[in-house]
Amino acid sequence: MSADSETMDPETVRDLLIETVSIPSVSGDERDAAEHLVGFFENQGREAWLDPVGNVRAPGDDSVLLTSHVDTVPGEIPVRVEREDGTEMLWGRGAVDATGPLCAMAVAAVETGASFVGVVGEETDSRGARYLVEDREVPDAVVNGEPSGADGITLGYRGMLSGRYGVQTASAHTSRPEPNAIQRAMAWWGRIEESVATDPEGPVFESVTAKPVGVEGGVADDGLAVEATIDAGFRIPPSSSADELRAAVENELAEGEIEWNDPIPPTMQSPRTPLARAFRVAIRAEGGDPRLLRKTGTSDMNVYAGTWDRPMVTYGPGDSALDHAPEERLDLAEYDRSIAVLRRVCTELCGESQ
Repeated sequence: MSADSETMDPETVRDLLIETVSIPSVSGDERDAAEHLVGFFENQGREAWLDPVGNVRAPGDDSVLLTSHVDTVPGEIPVRVEREDGTEMLWGRGAVDATGPLCAMAVAAVETGASFVGVVGEETDSRGARYLVEDREVPDAVVNGEPSGADGITLGYRGMLSGRYGVQTASAHTSRPEPNAIQRAMAWWGRIEESVATDPEGPVFESVTAKPVGVEGGVADDGLAVEATIDAGFRIPPSSSADELRAAVENELAEGEIEWNDPIPPTMQSPRTPLARAFRVAIRAEGGDPRLLRKTGTSDMNVYAGTWDRPMVTYGPGDSALDHAPEERLDLAEYDRSIAVLRRVCTELCGESQ
């Protein structure tokens, strides 16, 4: 469909969202939801398929690529629409993060002819985004789908470095004074919190955040050693890098070792690109007041920015404070307005390419 195509039927637009939220799509089990999206595009006359890692691919005008993630975190929230203070709210896991942005982008892509990809694995290892940057041509601009609110434009994210620390000591009676592996692991983490994490009084976006996300310890299966592991994540501000942070963490190793995962670099995009300008104009045209945001977390935009040197923003309906929360819900009027904003942005950018 061309950039001047008519808008879709409102009932179809709402049904897409409610039906997709109703399909469980926890990371690693996204296929049913992905196939549902493929069917939506095919029913609208657009070519679509699943690529080898499970991403939904619906190629179109590469003046702008609309992309969001299909997967959600675990947690069952009964799907229903409730009226709250005169507002219709859709409850359900993923309504905000990020099935709402995903469906808004799918609708905008159909209406304007823009390219679309629904990626898998964002909540775990970003495998869908990592595959995408190696498998397709570079688009002219990228809009990544995450909740920013209908008036918000996210330009920056901290990066992520994660790894597993492990240490082992010989087994001994608990009356012995020497520290065992569990104590050594605890001591290591204490040193990390003192030396690596930056000033908690400063801006969070400009700080390193160190967080243990998993701890295990005890006597080994053979009974001859005590073992302990700490799975840790470190958020990287744009003023730092994964290499700098890795060196700082390893400097605190008195014993044990760390196995690192592939890092995700931080990103900070310019507010002066044609893409960012198009969003400001579109948000104002829909009655909003544009807000420029920096997020303390990490998203697939970090992956895209690390490979593609193109203008990027992150945008989508929803209150990010409800990400992963048991009360996750999306304002349906905001969902509709975000589609209108995306429609205006894509129409302008795709029109410029013709």
